[in-house]
Amino acid sequence: MSFAGASFVADGRLLQPSVQCAMIYSGTASSGSWWYHLLVVEGYSRIKNMPRGDRIRGRSFGAGGYRWAMKFYPNGDVMDYADFMSVYLVLDQDVAQSVKVHTQFSFIDQVDQQVLACIRARKARDFSKYNWGYGQSRFIKREEFEKSEHLKYDCFTIRCDLFIAEASATTFIEVPPSNLCEHLNHLFATKVGADVMFEVGHESFAAHRNILAARSTVFMAELFGPMKEGTTAGAIRIQDMEPHVFNALLGFIYTDLMPKMRKVGGEAQAEEVGADEVTWLRHLLPAADRFDLQRLRSMCEERLSEHIDLSLVTVILALAAQHHCRGLKEACLEFLKVQSAEDLGGVMATSDWQHLTATNPSVLNELIAKLASKP
Repeated sequence: MSFAGASFVADGRLLQPSVQCAMIYSGTASSGSWWYHLLVVEGYSRIKNMPRGDRIRGRSFGAGGYRWAMKFYPNGDVMDYADFMSVYLVLDQDVAQSVKVHTQFSFIDQVDQQVLACIRARKARDFSKYNWGYGQSRFIKREEFEKSEHLKYDCFTIRCDLFIAEASATTFIEVPPSNLCEHLNHLFATKVGADVMFEVGHESFAAHRNILAARSTVFMAELFGPMKEGTTAGAIRIQDMEPHVFNALLGFIYTDLMPKMRKVGGEAQAEEVGADEVTWLRHLLPAADRFDLQRLRSMCEERLSEHIDLSLVTVILALAAQHHCRGLKEACLEFLKVQSAEDLGGVMATSDWQHLTATNPSVLNELIAKLASKP
């Protein structure tokens, strides 16, 4: 593993590292494309009240033939994660082709020994001019951090490990990255050539029937099957769906990207971190299921699995059971399996759990089987 330098921040200002500090961590890997960079922050008490969304940016550093930087948000990068500290790795240059990188973020409680704690790993991501940064919005709760051993003498260090799966190479011909999604998204935004109209609630949406049919077997049947709709000037009415959910569904069809979260039902309570996204996904997943968009459905399942906790597990499990999301249901049951008897009893005493087991009795049987296999 190769050392990619350190960024030193004091009172929110980026400092140049001393030669002595740099020498402590210097080293060269014998092979491979593993690198790590340190963000050393001094004076936490003077930055912990920075406004939400404000960030500290580490210095630009080189790794694997590319330029990178770390960004740290003391009070979260977005409103939904205001109780958390957020950390990101960003690509600090323009690239012709995307770069696939595995990232891992951790605290180092003893810098000289490189002891890692609070590890947050992410699967490989494609860094490009369109997706320039990835990280952890919920790296650690601020309250938990301030009581931990990660904070010593008003200082702490975050380490970012990165494995660059695709290193740069000298080429004479550069093939530009695919911009198909960009063009299709432009088509969706401008409505040029749109030939089908939908009415959802009090809103109307124009789209292109060929694109919808290519992406969804349901739209294929509705628009080109024996019972096809929309062949006249009249709009197709979509029942039982909110307009912003249908718009997000169309956005996915044109871009193949996870739609951005939209709040449903007002603000979440302060203690319900992530509840807004769960509510949004509870609307989006059934819509994806309804129109047979399996990739979007799996994306929703993955996001929901990240929010499983004692307060939300019943809601998520009910959704998984209703829409036959096997992986998500398994994740919920595994979570319940490892809970204490007191916490499990609290979950099962709620009205939501009573309703779930009444409508889906097999869930209780599956949980009992899980508990019986518990060592």
